[in-house]
Amino acid sequence: MTEAVALIDFSQLQGVGIGLALGLLVGIQRGWSQRARAAGTRFAGIRTFGLLGLAGGIAGSLYGYAVGAALILLAATAGLVVVGYLRASREEDRQSGTTSIAGLLTMTCGFVAATGEVLLGTTVTVAMVLLLALRERLHAWLRHLNEQEVLAIARFAVIALVILPLLPNAYYGPYSAWNPRLLWSVVVMVSGFSFLGYFAAKWLGATRGTFATAAAGSMVSSTAVTASLATRMHEGDGDTNILASAISAASVVMFIRVLILVGVLSPFALGSLAILVTPAALVSLAIALWFLHAARNGEHTAPGEMTLKNPFDLKPALLLTAMVMMFTVVARWALAIWGHHGLALVLAISGTVDVDSAIITMGSLPKGTLDPAIGGLVIAIPAALNTLFKGAVAVSIARWRLGKLGALPLLATALTIGLTWAVVTYA
Repeated sequence: MTEAVALIDFSQLQGVGIGLALGLLVGIQRGWSQRARAAGTRFAGIRTFGLLGLAGGIAGSLYGYAVGAALILLAATAGLVVVGYLRASREEDRQSGTTSIAGLLTMTCGFVAATGEVLLGTTVTVAMVLLLALRERLHAWLRHLNEQEVLAIARFAVIALVILPLLPNAYYGPYSAWNPRLLWSVVVMVSGFSFLGYFAAKWLGATRGTFATAAAGSMVSSTAVTASLATRMHEGDGDTNILASAISAASVVMFIRVLILVGVLSPFALGSLAILVTPAALVSLAIALWFLHAARNGEHTAPGEMTLKNPFDLKPALLLTAMVMMFTVVARWALAIWGHHGLALVLAISGTVDVDSAIITMGSLPKGTLDPAIGGLVIAIPAALNTLFKGAVAVSIARWRLGKLGALPLLATALTIGLTWAVVTYA
């Protein structure tokens, strides 16, 4: 008896069980969505989808040593799904392949999970259930799209999903400073944040949409967010007080992100860095709240009504990319001239466009290379220069008349870091 139990491959049973569970998960959603239909008129519900997932799981378990049986089971099950779709479409005089496609995918996910790729099968199933559950919202969203927005989606898909993967991931140019794929990722980020900001403002309203995009985007790149918001300033898309407030709020998020990264990668410098940048973060927060208060009181510096214009504009993205290219060459040049002896200067220059790169570089240094006070200063300097760089980006894109609303607060924030350092050093 013991030997018989030992011969059982419980991993295969687990794969079959996962296939069944995934099928039931999809079946719950499909059964619920068709709950109002009369019994016998539904093409597939929870039981059918459970069986589809089970069939995929069994086929996946058999595939390792009985390929023929596994393929026959998959083909027969897929054939039944197709026959069911044909009958349903004839009887109901409608053309909707959603349930049939979901059935085929459910079977496939059960098969994939049972062959050992549990994470892939589970992830695809959850994504499918989420997509099916969002049916009404997606249809409502689609009805509100205009031609310009559809074209913008297509263009963004081209630059993000077609051009970016095709670019070489290698270094060229002076000092081998330019990586085409990394540089184009800047274009994707800036245009992507502009794209998301456009739709967020359309769905959530001008204020909530702008702040939601700024906060989320700043966890990736506050510079790209600033370029996106400055573009809206230039085009008159909304209240400039709201946009200026969002630029300052993006800096607050940037400081929080920097402190978190330093805490993870270079914890020895966290205390000294927090002392230097916390006052600057509070200044940015205060300015953001002041602009928000001004907007709520109707102190508009531009027409307050939200006028949504072009959701996809490459010019600001290309401008920022050109600036990144320039500063990257300068950083490589400084490294070639001064080497690691000028570490602080090199990190300051390289961190001007990307503070994270300075943090990662410092975190890769051997222990004891820098004492905590110097470590905090080494990161505080790029944070200040990056803040000034964002001010320059705002003015370059939105011009001085409007860009100053975003640039001057950033200047005040950068100066706060310098003043804090002077007080800490000489007090």
